[in-house]
Amino acid sequence: MTLVVELSGIRIVHDGRAVLDVPDLSVAQGEVLAVIGPNGAGKSSLLRLIGALETPAAGTVRFQGAPVVAESALAMRRRMASVFQEPLLADTTVFDNVAMGLRFRGVARGQVETRVARWLARFAIAPLASRPARTLSGGEAQRAALARALVVEPELLLLDEPFSALDQPTREALIGDLGRILREERITTVLVTHDHEEAMVLADRVGVLIDGRLVQLDTTSRVFRAPASEEVARFVGVETMIECRVLSSQGGVSLIEAGGQSMEVAQAAVPGERVRLCLRAEDVTLKTGSPPPGAALPPNRLKGTVARLSPVGLHVRVSVDCGFPLTALVTQRAVEELGLDEGVKVTVQFKATAPHLLRIGKP
Repeated sequence: MTLVVELSGIRIVHDGRAVLDVPDLSVAQGEVLAVIGPNGAGKSSLLRLIGALETPAAGTVRFQGAPVVAESALAMRRRMASVFQEPLLADTTVFDNVAMGLRFRGVARGQVETRVARWLARFAIAPLASRPARTLSGGEAQRAALARALVVEPELLLLDEPFSALDQPTREALIGDLGRILREERITTVLVTHDHEEAMVLADRVGVLIDGRLVQLDTTSRVFRAPASEEVARFVGVETMIECRVLSSQGGVSLIEAGGQSMEVAQAAVPGERVRLCLRAEDVTLKTGSPPPGAALPPNRLKGTVARLSPVGLHVRVSVDCGFPLTALVTQRAVEELGLDEGVKVTVQFKATAPHLLRIGKP
């Protein structure tokens, strides 16, 4: 595996305060790494460091195996390309904006025309080639900025919140197109964002940065499905976190209990230990009605009462009292069809593979 970026023992200090402390991080050739975190977590400092725009107080940065030092930083930056929240287009045509980097590098005119035409087409803006760049919509302008970055065939693409200024339909369409391009072209990319959806769609791996610390680095699926701590779980959108007791564990499946109700989780645990069950709202389904009095429910079918309904766009967040608080995310149509309202009795269901257990300790 060829590593394009390698960070080791990194520490960045601003005004006497450590803003970044990353012992180890690497990006492989062809990989898309997303770094997510709240505002002020150190994401921009990390991107500036990788882009040879900032020098660490301690540690080493390597690009394509060579250490990044002051003398080589400019030459290395020319082998990278960056796209920011604002497109930063020049007051000329779309074609000339996309061609700018090639002309700066002295590429022959015929190659410029061929390469620019290819990337305009890839981002579906070929009909806009002769348009003044300043007349473009926000989405069109960002497509032009991405085409300008990729036409120079960078060894590393750096993306700093590139979709945050776009409306949702425009943003979703561009994320889908860019994700397809990055996969097909195998473009090594580092994306920093606070948006979970961008990371889930685009990234092969995700790093979670909180208070300058890289608190989890794993495949995209595992970061969102198996957060390493309560801190990470809260940030990646896990709404249900329940303290439970492990009753038994066999064959990689644990039986746990909370609020007098039992649940099965497809994860090994130590009987008698206390654990925190983490469950994403979109993994929960609801059925109305309650079983006959005294009837026992199998694991992962829990009795509950709707406590609150909160609209979230086209969906509704349903808070359920199961003897402990549990959250489900359902469609508006499901709310109407099930007759969900505060006080309605429901049966909560989820698969044993949906939750993730975090160890708390012994009783």
